[in-house]
Amino acid sequence: MPNSDTASPNGRVRLFHASLVWPLQIEPMSPNVGKVRHWEELERTAGTHPWKSVDDEFTDDPGQFRERHYREFVSFLPYVQRFLYGEGRCGRCTGANAAMDSPMHVFRRKDIAKLRVVLREYQAPIELEVVHTDLYFFDDLDVVQLNLEVRACNISLDTARNILFRFGRAYPSGWDEDGGGLHSAFSAEWLGHDGEVLAKSDTGNRDKFLKFVCQHRSPCISEHWASLLRPLVLADSDEPGALRFRLIEYHRMPITAFLAIEQPRSLTAQDWVRLGLASKLHPDEPLPINEPTVMEFEKLYCQDRFWTNTDAGPNTRFICTGSSMTVVGDCDAAFFADSERGVLAQFRHQYFLIFLLAHLHRAALLVFSDVLVGAVNALKIDDDHSVRAFKRRIRTNFETFLRFTHRYWFHELSERPHVQAAFRICSDHLRNDALYDEVRDEIKEMSHYLDSDSQRRQSNTVVRLTVITILGLITTVTTGYFGMNIIAFADGTPWERLLHGILATMVFVGMVLFAIVRSKSLSDFLEVLADERTSFGTKVRAGLGVVWGGGRNAAAQRLSSKQD
Repeated sequence: MPNSDTASPNGRVRLFHASLVWPLQIEPMSPNVGKVRHWEELERTAGTHPWKSVDDEFTDDPGQFRERHYREFVSFLPYVQRFLYGEGRCGRCTGANAAMDSPMHVFRRKDIAKLRVVLREYQAPIELEVVHTDLYFFDDLDVVQLNLEVRACNISLDTARNILFRFGRAYPSGWDEDGGGLHSAFSAEWLGHDGEVLAKSDTGNRDKFLKFVCQHRSPCISEHWASLLRPLVLADSDEPGALRFRLIEYHRMPITAFLAIEQPRSLTAQDWVRLGLASKLHPDEPLPINEPTVMEFEKLYCQDRFWTNTDAGPNTRFICTGSSMTVVGDCDAAFFADSERGVLAQFRHQYFLIFLLAHLHRAALLVFSDVLVGAVNALKIDDDHSVRAFKRRIRTNFETFLRFTHRYWFHELSERPHVQAAFRICSDHLRNDALYDEVRDEIKEMSHYLDSDSQRRQSNTVVRLTVITILGLITTVTTGYFGMNIIAFADGTPWERLLHGILATMVFVGMVLFAIVRSKSLSDFLEVLADERTSFGTKVRAGLGVVWGGGRNAAAQRLSSKQD
């Protein structure tokens, strides 16, 4: 890596695509709503919001099924195909069950046509075309992923880097001297199809963000993101809504980018670093050349399977840091910008899906861990109701984790080397495997604790039953002895026999209750009594201690001294 930070002159970005994938945690539905799932509530309230359910590209009319959809489908292994697209329709199936649904449920809104963004104060606004805006829900997972794809043509490389740095920010990380939000765009507006402003960012409203964090101990998101997600509302806000979400990670949203530029071979090493790390590196700050991620940039993040650096090409470079995936290529190469068969089609379909799945894995694992933390924090060991609720939450989380493992957890997605390699490098940088092992171990520890607690309770029950059985044996022998008519209870009057029966019942009930109350002490006393090395006096004192309430301590001391 050269030590200078001089950037080479470079051409414009002829075609620019950027796609956000923002995972959010959905809170469980309120009991007032009923037993419905999150996307079912969104469908139930259709008409009150702009989100509409999207089946998929597999329509009943084969004429509407495009080649890019076919190429996307065949890129994945069969079990991944079943996860993404569900089971197929067949002539044997009829009715509503003609096709088994995919566990992934997609909703789309089409009322937003453009995003008008002012990157910095006093700069001219830039209008980005909104390609689509989707919400992805998943069976058994309290996770939703927002996907927003925007497009632009003929912008400078510096502008593209600024967009990647400032576009996907849920809230400002601070404010500058003029009151503008740090690292965020100066303003962002959603525009409708007739040009009207549907919502506008408010990152400069410092009092709003400060007040929210002070009151709720959680960050507030900018208004243009909040309006985009409605009827989903922030969990800690005062805004009413049945669908409530929480942030999972940092305010910087994961992003994928496609750049068809002029003469990509002319880019310097610093240009490549700034492009690949555009969402993290401030465009106005010097390049941190001593940073390990910069020094080993190509080794860590670049996949150069299709980069030849020759006139013949291909000259396409894939850069993946985990939180971002950037595809850069030559705008003059027809195959690169082909939206049906070329790299652009692959970027918007295959590569988008593997990026979405990698971040789904991470988000789901973080949610599992958060549920465990919440369960432990809510546990009050002196409250039986709290203990029972804790057990239910742990058991439910364990069952959901099992379903996640068998339904969503993939290591191999495709037999195509470039697709599989992109997924592997993305997952590795997100530390998904290590995170999975950590969460699995945490859940196992919780499960083992519940199992050991159940065994302890069963052991206590066995101890009590054993003590009661011993006393019952004494009572049985005694009543059998009386049954030999040594004392002629049968010769008494009916009132005498009734009185004798009541007194005997009271005595036996009292003995059983006494045995239950002192079952632990009696168990320890029986163990002392069975020890041949214990003196007669110690046994007597232990027995008297059971009656007077000190037997457990005396027996425990005796057992402890014996072990020592």
